[in-house]
Amino acid sequence: MTATDSLTRFPPVSMSLQKTDPEAFAKELGKSFREYGFAAISDHGLDQDLIDRAYEVAAKFFALPEETKMKYFIENGGGARGYTPFGKEIAKDAQHVDLKEFWHVGRDLPAGHPYEKDMAPNVMPEEIAEWEEVIHKLYSAFDALGGDVLRAIATDLGLEEDFFADTVRDGNSVMRLLHYPPVQGDTGGSIRAEAHGDINTITLLLGADEPGLQVMTREGEWVDMNPPAGCLAVNMGDMLSRSTNGILPSTQHRVINPKGARTEHSRYSMPFFLHYRPDYLIETLPGCEREGVEPAEPITAHEFLFQRLKEIGLM
Repeated sequence: MTATDSLTRFPPVSMSLQKTDPEAFAKELGKSFREYGFAAISDHGLDQDLIDRAYEVAAKFFALPEETKMKYFIENGGGARGYTPFGKEIAKDAQHVDLKEFWHVGRDLPAGHPYEKDMAPNVMPEEIAEWEEVIHKLYSAFDALGGDVLRAIATDLGLEEDFFADTVRDGNSVMRLLHYPPVQGDTGGSIRAEAHGDINTITLLLGADEPGLQVMTREGEWVDMNPPAGCLAVNMGDMLSRSTNGILPSTQHRVINPKGARTEHSRYSMPFFLHYRPDYLIETLPGCEREGVEPAEPITAHEFLFQRLKEIGLM
């Protein structure tokens, strides 16, 4: 699939349209979400200097010796915070582990917060002085942007614009700093990230410095989804798909291995997984009933998350 084809399928929708014509913005995003479960957004407002610094900080951490990085691996923590080493995560129903390592940053809660038992505190790598200043600032910017995207989704679904505000307030959202090392020799069938759907509500993904992201269409075809520079990819997660009874599909996607000289290059990306609050009951939303489609049983976001973490080998 050529870059032109990719832009035809996923033409970026400018975030500026939300201010001038929110109905049109919601309609354009909704069209892409309903068809592919993915959309591309331009003019998203995230500070490019902050993004660049975050990539630099992430690269510094992943370049540390393995024994240093392993200081931040939390045994039985489900990968919720800190470092998860190479070859640990496996996609649901996959046969091979993913070729990646990552770090999770979560929400900072005040002492005594009711969700304290469900959301572990963050950890800081002491080797990277600017970590909190850069990484946690980007987390907050992502969190705010996610709320803007959810307003458009609510509008497209015929709900009140602020419908999702309470559902994600103090949600268990995480920002993942991802490193796919150079691919060397026989990978034993593994690829950088096997086909999977995301667990969460929506995912905001900064365009990676290396291509490789692919999305499966309704016809079962793998197509490239690599947004132009300065754009953001947004996709539905399993939680929101469940809430909408599949109207907004959580699409299978993967990151394939590079070819030729690109095998010698690392790939970095930074997805933000926006989650419902832990005690939010995931059930079919008003207006999302579908003839012939049986709604899934209601389940809290916390229960659903841990059910899925077990399936992907993190619990």
